[in-house]
Amino acid sequence: MIKMYGIKNCDTMKKAMAFLEARGIAFEFIDYKKAGVAATHLPDWNARAGWQKLLNTRGLMWKKLSDEQRTNVDEAKALALMAETPSLIKRPVLDTGKDLLVGFDEATYAKLK
Repeated sequence: MIKMYGIKNCDTMKKAMAFLEARGIAFEFIDYKKAGVAATHLPDWNARAGWQKLLNTRGLMWKKLSDEQRTNVDEAKALALMAETPSLIKRPVLDTGKDLLVGFDEATYAKLK
């Protein structure tokens, strides 16, 4: 079964869920803030998608970080920031069992069965 990780009240999450539901694609939703699974999944997600793709540098949480936190971000620093503040992870993270899709792209989602 497809697993969708994210935060329930996020607008992008709502669009992705509605897209899958409209096409009858079953998925399990996991709120990674409430379930506390972000830190345990980050090594796998990083290996499959890369920290640059996972780190949401456009969101409100990124803007709330100090200049020091946002400076000289490398893999280790990015993973530590995302583990500490899961809202920094781009949403949704969709694990099909085969592929890991980060963010919502309608054309990519349309290829799901």
